[in-house]
Amino acid sequence: MEFNTRKILSGIAAGFTLIVIISSFVIVDAGFVGVVKRLGAVQPNYLPEGFHIKTPFIETIQDFDVRLAKVQSIAGASSRDLQVITTEIAVQYSMTAALTPMTLQKIGTRKIVERTLIEPAIMESVKAITALYTAEQLITQRAEVKNKIQTRINSFLNETLEEKELVGALAIANIAITDFDFSAEFNRAIEEKVRAEQEALKAKNEKLRRVTQAEAAAAEKTLAADAKAYGIKVESLARANAIRLEAKALKDNPQLIELRIAEKWDGQLPKFSGGDAIPLLNIDNLN
Repeated sequence: MEFNTRKILSGIAAGFTLIVIISSFVIVDAGFVGVVKRLGAVQPNYLPEGFHIKTPFIETIQDFDVRLAKVQSIAGASSRDLQVITTEIAVQYSMTAALTPMTLQKIGTRKIVERTLIEPAIMESVKAITALYTAEQLITQRAEVKNKIQTRINSFLNETLEEKELVGALAIANIAITDFDFSAEFNRAIEEKVRAEQEALKAKNEKLRRVTQAEAAAAEKTLAADAKAYGIKVESLARANAIRLEAKALKDNPQLIELRIAEKWDGQLPKFSGGDAIPLLNIDNLN
């Protein structure tokens, strides 16, 4: 009986020793740091990734993720022209390892940090910046809107962290506006505006085509009229020149006049009542 009791006690001692040994070390995974709690009190120093010795039963280690992570949130707001805009924002951030003990103590785990700090910052910033732009400007000036939202989020976080004496506890790596969702009425208005602009452009192009065709036809008629007028002018000048030359020739040679008359004469002498026929030309001059 005594032997069995010793055996049981030895087994208990060995089991307790094994538990103590196992409880005396901890392994922190890559991408995490270990926040040390001593009897529930958070210690200021953190444990980097790797193998570490700790006081069994006195100290517990809580893993704290410090890798780059993303918080995606949907925020509703009104634009400057009172359009209801639903904005989807993605914020990439990481935790600062050195401040994880105080972050856990004053705010909580990473999930709590996202829920109580980052998501409210997104909501407040989106509403404040969206109110500065019209719905159309939110689309056309997307890069500017994104930069202002990021600046606003950083300012909101810094003010909150400063109150907690945790400035620099987290770092914003990037902010992306993944989507702008407008009301159905606004979407219809945009579609109607685009359709009207397309129809106006089509009408303008059709008018331009008709004007161009009319101008081309008018230009063609003008060219034809100019060509005809030029032809008439050239012909008239040629005829006038021929008449002038013939008149000069007739003036310089009177006998040529008589020759022209003879060429036109049909051989009949004109007759006058009460008198003899009178010759129109001197036949002797033609010899």
